[in-house]
Amino acid sequence: MRESTLERRLVREVAQIGGKALKWVSPGNRGVPDRLVILPDGRTAFVEMKAPGKPLMPLQERWAKILRNMGHRVYKIDSIDDIDSFIAEVSRE
Repeated sequence: MRESTLERRLVREVAQIGGKALKWVSPGNRGVPDRLVILPDGRTAFVEMKAPGKPLMPLQERWAKILRNMGHRVYKIDSIDDIDSFIAEVSRE
């Protein structure tokens, strides 16, 4: 399955729970997560989308660590199961 297919599904699933999965581009900051997920009740999460089985690149790992150290939630999603788990987790909060 292609990364773009997974990304479209994530956007659709997040919308179904009342959120937005916005494409995040930060000029001059390579490696930031692909999506900023804005959820009801002021909750946010960062999501890096990958093709199935593909690891994070070193810059992506670095950004994930920076964001986590600042108290943000960062997820790597590379499968439909990951999307389902993500939606289940953020829905029960």
